[in-house]
Amino acid sequence: MLPFSSLEEAAANLGRPLTHAESLWFRYAATKPDYIIHAHIYSLFFCALYLCSLPLVLIEAMSPKLVHKFKVQPNVKTPISCMLRCYKDVFIIHLMAITLLQCMFIPFCKLLGIRTSLPLPSRWEVAAQLLVYVLVEDYASYWIHRWMHSPWFYDKFHRVHHEFTAPIGIIANYGHWLDVLILGLPTFACPAVVPCHVLTFGMWLLLRQILAIESHCGYDFPWSPNRFIPFYGGAEYHDYHHYVGKSQSNFASLFTYCDYIYGTDKGYRFRKACLANIKKACSVDGNLNIFKESAPDLKSPRRVKVQKYTKVVST
Repeated sequence: MLPFSSLEEAAANLGRPLTHAESLWFRYAATKPDYIIHAHIYSLFFCALYLCSLPLVLIEAMSPKLVHKFKVQPNVKTPISCMLRCYKDVFIIHLMAITLLQCMFIPFCKLLGIRTSLPLPSRWEVAAQLLVYVLVEDYASYWIHRWMHSPWFYDKFHRVHHEFTAPIGIIANYGHWLDVLILGLPTFACPAVVPCHVLTFGMWLLLRQILAIESHCGYDFPWSPNRFIPFYGGAEYHDYHHYVGKSQSNFASLFTYCDYIYGTDKGYRFRKACLANIKKACSVDGNLNIFKESAPDLKSPRRVKVQKYTKVVST
């Protein structure tokens, strides 16, 4: 709720006329309690999860040839029934974990510096804060994710997320409720590092959700961020983490520098080198069919650890 009774009072307090965006924000937030505003922000977060992952579900279900060539694990197909079950499970997980985290988080929003008042942040301020959040969350998530692959925690909780050995977008938030709750802590804690406006926080939640869906989409498209952003992992990078299952490899949430510095991407880099050598040898021989036959040997159906949500399609 804003401490102004009119647009004129808000403008007088700021010492300048309100921008169009600030006028819209005043009309929306002037009489609403802060917890209602936060509830609306989180509702958009939930919508982003389900709507942004829906096209990937449709692609996986229809498997059009135009798109199938970009699939990281082309020999593995997730049945529609399993994807629908995953949607249901993620909804339940959100009710148990994410909603609990949000209810715990709202009372501390002002202490963390999340404000709902005027003025609104500038575009440069928003961009700088989002950049800091990405870097802080990425580093914290690396170590939390790596700890989750310790034998005890993995067997008790994190193994649920790895039931998908060939991930699809919706599983970004699929897992044991405690697993999802712990992994969400760095995302919600970022404003403690750099305080922000609630709109910036909403943008951060939306951005983080979209990036999580992209890294679990299972497709390496020509427009994927990893093709344009240096050190960005993306779907192909994170797919290897799911492919090898209970691994000590590719823990990065977004950027790959932690895996490289701490030596947890050696298996992935070895496999990439093997595939590159096979492709080079095939191009020299002038027979790319050899590559098509040989490359799946490193990712053959026999080596895919098929669990209850995936099935292997023989090719």
